[in-house]
Amino acid sequence: MDIRKAHFSGTWYPGTAGACENEIRQFLKQEQKEQNSEDSADSEPRGGIVPHAGWYFSGSIACNIIHALSRGQQPDTVILFGMHLHPDSPPVMMPRGAWETPFGPLPVAAELAAELMPQFSFRKESSQKFVPDNTIELQLPFVKYFFPETDILAIGVPPSETALKIAAALAGISTEQHLNIRVIGSTDLTHYGANYGFSPKGTGEKALEWVKEENDRKFIDSVISMNPSEIIREGLQNRNACCAGAAAAAVVTAKSLGASRARSLFYASSHDKHPGDSFVGYAGILLS
Repeated sequence: MDIRKAHFSGTWYPGTAGACENEIRQFLKQEQKEQNSEDSADSEPRGGIVPHAGWYFSGSIACNIIHALSRGQQPDTVILFGMHLHPDSPPVMMPRGAWETPFGPLPVAAELAAELMPQFSFRKESSQKFVPDNTIELQLPFVKYFFPETDILAIGVPPSETALKIAAALAGISTEQHLNIRVIGSTDLTHYGANYGFSPKGTGEKALEWVKEENDRKFIDSVISMNPSEIIREGLQNRNACCAGAAAAAVVTAKSLGASRARSLFYASSHDKHPGDSFVGYAGILLS
């Protein structure tokens, strides 16, 4: 089996299984206080929206959302949407092989990919030739840890109707193949400050408050509304999501599989760990 080598291992997240497991256990312990009786009502969530910064900044949020997806019957396949693409970019998919993780290789859902591939003009990536991508890779150790027997189909989708069509097609194929799946959309929120060329509210506390309470809140609310077209529009118009297509695609797939509500469980920003005038927002949203 061809294995796509990890690019961010040892830098954006730990490079060994033992170190990853130690961090995962710390992440779960840190967030136990956030769980409540309402969370337990989501007996079998269908999907989630997670951030993709280095584990130091947003690993706890991603870890706890993906852990929540492990409740109930273990899935056959995890579908992971991500990538930083423009609206006119082609979608991207690795159709076979496996992804390297510290916990061992995570195989690609090749049969599912083969059914989907003829329907769209994918830019195909092999395990030997690919563009490094943190939006997908940062989630893979969590997926392998919580779903050790599953396979994965990771797809880069643009913030356009193409993402919604791919998601709908995947849901249909999964139903036809009687697959039990979970879906993840990987996106960070507002990238604010001079480092990102986006400072409409200047600097300081007022800028931070605007990002948290207004700009990021608008995107989170669009996901909670579970309106995929609005999710994409919001991300493009207000620059409050770097992968709005991934979030929208996850919502489409989750809804097709029976999800009827979205709840924002976690929010943070890089400013919490590294204060400064340039920072990024992160949210963890459960689809059930």
